[in-house]
Amino acid sequence: MSDGSLSQDEIDALLQETDNLEIETGAAGGADLLGDQEKKQILDLMEASVANQASNLSILTRKNVSLEKPTLELASREAIIQSLPEQVVDVKIGFTDDLKGEHSYILDVDTARTLAGLMMGQAGVELDDAALSAVAEAVSQVSGSVTTEISNQLAKTIKNSPPEYQMVPRAKVRFPQGDMIVRLHYPLMIEGEAPSTLIELYSVTLMKEIAGLLGGGKAAVQAAALGANPAPLAGPAPAAVMPGMQAGLRQTFGQPIGGLSFGTPQAPPNVQPVQFANLQTSAPAGEQGNISLLMDVYMEMTVELGRTRKTIREILGIGEGTIIELDKLAGEPVDILVNHKLIAKGEVVVIDENFGVRVTEIVSPMERMSELT
Repeated sequence: MSDGSLSQDEIDALLQETDNLEIETGAAGGADLLGDQEKKQILDLMEASVANQASNLSILTRKNVSLEKPTLELASREAIIQSLPEQVVDVKIGFTDDLKGEHSYILDVDTARTLAGLMMGQAGVELDDAALSAVAEAVSQVSGSVTTEISNQLAKTIKNSPPEYQMVPRAKVRFPQGDMIVRLHYPLMIEGEAPSTLIELYSVTLMKEIAGLLGGGKAAVQAAALGANPAPLAGPAPAAVMPGMQAGLRQTFGQPIGGLSFGTPQAPPNVQPVQFANLQTSAPAGEQGNISLLMDVYMEMTVELGRTRKTIREILGIGEGTIIELDKLAGEPVDILVNHKLIAKGEVVVIDENFGVRVTEIVSPMERMSELT
């Protein structure tokens, strides 16, 4: 009868099975996780929008808000749940148009109550539906900065869907798809309040897609800058070529690799100083050929009748019949904007049964430059 101990052969067999199991698990689970380069791309992207996120929160709360650069980690659903307070506010926002997917933000109850109170102008508010709606609006503004940054860097049209919000126990938080979740921690500081943390969750699949598009976007920009026929590489060709090698390479590839002529020194590059054209209303003739490449690119054009600012309390009180006073006088020209930048002014006309705008003034290049600063 065995005394319950394992022989050396049995121990070796168990160790061998464990090693095989670890290798198989790593191969299956590791393929879908983020690599170091992808993590860096995502962090660089998110860090670029932090200042705008903090600015939006400052405007909404009328307090100085500091949002620091995020940290990124991969964590399981169970690990994230265990790290959360018992009760949280969960706001889910989707991407639409050229990028599909969802991400969510998680705030502790105290931070959510602080945001709602500052936005509604009340201290110690209860987190009812109106207060949660205010929190969702704040989170939507934060997400808007992220979406704008992603849209700009990917050169795609990406928008946010309306936020979905709830206050729930931590076990009922809505997670993105997948066993492993990308979690971003943003240290948050609101003037006069205790420090807190804003948590943002993404699926690994969506993060890999964004990182892949970032890489592809940079490659496309570089390719467009080089043009269809890139200039030959500077520097001499290889000094020694075996007989018949150059002919063989031509037969295989159709032309010498990299456009170089083997065995023949390259001419030194023609280096000339860059000359920039002065700003003027019409493009020089030499630039017409280049700008023609962009003629089929769509841009968003809007006509702005006027603007105004209202508190959350006033916005929640808007109903049918409410009159909103704008900052423009009757008969004053309306603003014509392209991608939210002012380019012209005009007057409203009626064309058949549709509204139209007759351009009355083109904003000068210098004025347009000042709008960008």
